[in-house]
Amino acid sequence: MPFLFNAGYLPTAKSKISFAVYLKNAGGRGTLKRHGNTLFITTQGSYLAKERTNVVVRVNKEKVFSIPIHTLDSIVCFGNVGFSPFLLGHCGENNVTLSFHAESGRFLAGVVGPQSGNVLLRRCQHEKTRSEKNIKDAACWFITAKISNCLRVIQRFRRDHSSDSNIQPLEKVESHLKTNLQNLQRAEDIETIRGIEGDAANTYFSIFPELIIANKEDFPFSGRNRRPPKDNVNALLSFLYTLLANDCRSACESVGLDPQMGFLHADRPGRSSLALDLMEELRPILADRIALTLINRKQISAKGFLREETGGITMNEKTRKQVILTYQKRKDEEILHPFLGEKTTFGLLPFLQARLMARWIRDDLDAYPPFFWR
Repeated sequence: MPFLFNAGYLPTAKSKISFAVYLKNAGGRGTLKRHGNTLFITTQGSYLAKERTNVVVRVNKEKVFSIPIHTLDSIVCFGNVGFSPFLLGHCGENNVTLSFHAESGRFLAGVVGPQSGNVLLRRCQHEKTRSEKNIKDAACWFITAKISNCLRVIQRFRRDHSSDSNIQPLEKVESHLKTNLQNLQRAEDIETIRGIEGDAANTYFSIFPELIIANKEDFPFSGRNRRPPKDNVNALLSFLYTLLANDCRSACESVGLDPQMGFLHADRPGRSSLALDLMEELRPILADRIALTLINRKQISAKGFLREETGGITMNEKTRKQVILTYQKRKDEEILHPFLGEKTTFGLLPFLQARLMARWIRDDLDAYPPFFWR
């Protein structure tokens, strides 16, 4: 089923086209909250154009899909996807962001219209990021939540698969991660925090093969690698991280923050450092756990992964679509936000955390409250 809306699938004879539209409204205590509506294009050779106020998708010069631009927040393209210059201008005028990625998910470029960010907030952000104390504090908050959420992934796995897993190595990793959390509280500078984060990440991923209980032969994993990913699991993780990074960048922009001015991640031209900061605490629950679900439920297989001439691994179109749909469904799931005390969805977490970050930057909060998964 190629077209996905929150209300169900649209029947169509054009079943060979493969892209997904995500449109979701999430209610919350008397207020209407909406996810950013995203159009994902994965079919190679697609061409997007403007038709009145609509975004039109053509394949082999045949019109296969149309959607009003006012219903979209962003368009995400993978691989060989073309655009008309009129649509680029139309997206800019309507504040619809465009991002272009390689088929593997690697970010290539982004196009945005005039920015309406809060200049006063960005001035405060600039001042915050000049302070070594603020950099250290923010980095500690991000990594504390990241390691805690990694622990929760392992603990949830133990609870759900107690009879299928070897408990002893899991307990050993849990103990090591808890020590990392203790060491974070004593860290005196940003480099120490980055060192603890690196050690925790290596420890966490060392146990990843134990968390894979199905298709083990098709999904071997010996550690995190990228650019290019050298195995199926790394290709899957990298793709999911790309989707999450795109959401975090959009969240920063939506509240007026500069996504390139971060704390944990050093400033680098073309890198959305603040978006990557916010992404750290959400990686385990909005990427790693989805990857494990896709593998363990046999929703994807080794046939969906291809080895390129460079030795890197990429996913075919069918698998990319399955990953995107699963990611979007995960974003629909409700959760109680521990700091706000309100029900929300996983999909709104980047936007809520960006707003909380803005409140800390403006000194409306004494500290930034990262998201701890319960």
